[in-house]
Amino acid sequence: MKVGIYFCSCGTSISERISSARLMESLHGHTEAVYLEAIDFMCSEEGKAALESNLRDNAPDRVVIAACSPRDHEPTFRRVLASAGVNPYLMQMVNIREQVAWVTPDPARATEKAARLIRGAVARIRLHQPLDRQELDVCPEVLVVGAGPAGLKAAFTLAEAGRRVTVVEKSPVLGGLPVRFEEIAPTMECGSCMLEPLLGEILHGEHSGRIEIRTLAEVVDVVGFHGRFTARIRQSPRYVSSELCVGCGECIPVCPVSATNEFNCGLNERKAIDVPFPGALPNVPSLDAHTCIRFRGEDCQACKAACPVGESVIDHAQAAQMIEREVGAIVVAIGASLYDCRKLPDLGYGRIGGVLTALDFERILASNGPTAGLLQLAGHESPDAVAIIHCVGSLDVRRNDYCSAVCCQYAFKFNHMIETKLPGTKVLHLYKEIAVPGKHESSILHRARANPNAAFVRYGDIQDIRVSDSAGNPNVAYRDTTGSLGSFDADIVVLCPAVVPSDSAANLAATMDTNCDRFGFFEELHDRLDAGRSTVRGIYLAGACQSPMDIQHAMSQGAAAAGYILSGLVEGKKLYVEPITASIDAERCSGCRVCGKVCPYKAISFDADKEVSVVNAVLCQGCGTCVAACPAGVIEGQFFTDRAICAELAGVLE
Repeated sequence: MKVGIYFCSCGTSISERISSARLMESLHGHTEAVYLEAIDFMCSEEGKAALESNLRDNAPDRVVIAACSPRDHEPTFRRVLASAGVNPYLMQMVNIREQVAWVTPDPARATEKAARLIRGAVARIRLHQPLDRQELDVCPEVLVVGAGPAGLKAAFTLAEAGRRVTVVEKSPVLGGLPVRFEEIAPTMECGSCMLEPLLGEILHGEHSGRIEIRTLAEVVDVVGFHGRFTARIRQSPRYVSSELCVGCGECIPVCPVSATNEFNCGLNERKAIDVPFPGALPNVPSLDAHTCIRFRGEDCQACKAACPVGESVIDHAQAAQMIEREVGAIVVAIGASLYDCRKLPDLGYGRIGGVLTALDFERILASNGPTAGLLQLAGHESPDAVAIIHCVGSLDVRRNDYCSAVCCQYAFKFNHMIETKLPGTKVLHLYKEIAVPGKHESSILHRARANPNAAFVRYGDIQDIRVSDSAGNPNVAYRDTTGSLGSFDADIVVLCPAVVPSDSAANLAATMDTNCDRFGFFEELHDRLDAGRSTVRGIYLAGACQSPMDIQHAMSQGAAAAGYILSGLVEGKKLYVEPITASIDAERCSGCRVCGKVCPYKAISFDADKEVSVVNAVLCQGCGTCVAACPAGVIEGQFFTDRAICAELAGVLE
């Protein structure tokens, strides 16, 4: 077997410590049927042309490239081999630059070290088998998980470019949190009005035919890789036909039972069949099986009887479905959650009347909320004093040591809305830090500062604040950063909780085999250079699932994710699947299934008929986890076989 060794002098980076002539002398007698050729700057255009020409002239059976790190140029030299008619997987690279020349100052020792590594590579390459890459068509369709601002922007941008998109949203409505906000800082624009043009385009616009909307749905499984993902989606029943329903709402008032309305933070009730709030899109009611008395055995037909379109619109027998979608890329845009303020009992949330979270307060201020936008107490009086406590659970090393980015903006927005609705109302801001970055955002801070009824007190630790019940109203006692004590009798206390990862983030990350960072948010490929990509190729991040952010940045990330996909997932492009995969000796496999349990890519299934495990070569990424885990040693990694690796070690130690 003829082996060609190609030595790259890399200018002086390698040749200063290792000479090709001395290397050949060192190799002489240790390896048979080999030849060595020195080529300067082998990665250059001239170097690649010289390598290809030499390969054609000498026609070696196997090739060893002694040069830099395989991470730098292994794909480069594989392409050269393929052009020269040599199977690219019959090549082994030896890193004699970073691992030898750059770290071994003595030329004699560097040459000997390089020779040993090359001898190991020659011994190994003799055992390599020719491998061939599979060629597949990429799937240009895209899955977007989450229908908040970021997910909707990504979906619409992709649809505009002609791509088919499936949007999966676990709630019954689109738009995320902003559609529940009466006003959004700093321009005080209505949240639902701001998103309405985008929602209208997605639901009824020119490109809506390419967007499949699935509300009340969740992604439960994802297998595959960039260009060829298979996603399984659990579609929960709505019990109301989205195609037939005209959104008249006649079924709602006749429903005999009610339950707490979670979309209004439990501040009012909804019927068993209802829309979460007026103006919610799609304008189709959903039926809550946990509340509906028909699902408890009673023969109630009130909603069906009231429907003017026909009894077929409401179907109590509708069942959950499992749906599969083939996609080439996935956008994760599930948003974030809010810190549970009950974890800070001294602030009184959940036990003292008048203590609300920022989201509770948003719904009270909203015209489609539980009080129709009237700012009033339980007894229907208007408040005279409101305390707003910033940084609840954030900028706190015991809880979340990061800044939540949006709290100050909406806290000062509340200041403006309170003054607009109830002029003269006293407002106390208890803040740890103030963060309002951006060219427009500071305007709302200046307006709050200019309000003569607003006061600002800086505190050092959330433990310096205590909310107690004082004659039915909350009293806020505090210590400021100077050590001075103070108190404030409030009618309403608004807590600004930290933005924390979504409750479903960990499960979805596990489903997609992506990583979460130390805070629990989806981890980006690089937090400065590639914040829109996850650590898995083909899965992109948009919005607050990756980090706390406002609507502007979430929408920008949605568009960025679409841009990544459009540039990397080109229609008609071929996808090449590397042949460096695992293979199972079916005759020796005992069917223990350990390999399938440890495979991070879900590439191993079990053939129940033959009682053996089977590797899907298209899904396998050649990580070797199953090879190491197999108790019988019947799994082999192609290109990294046990025999080849042992031969390489023997060659180095010879």
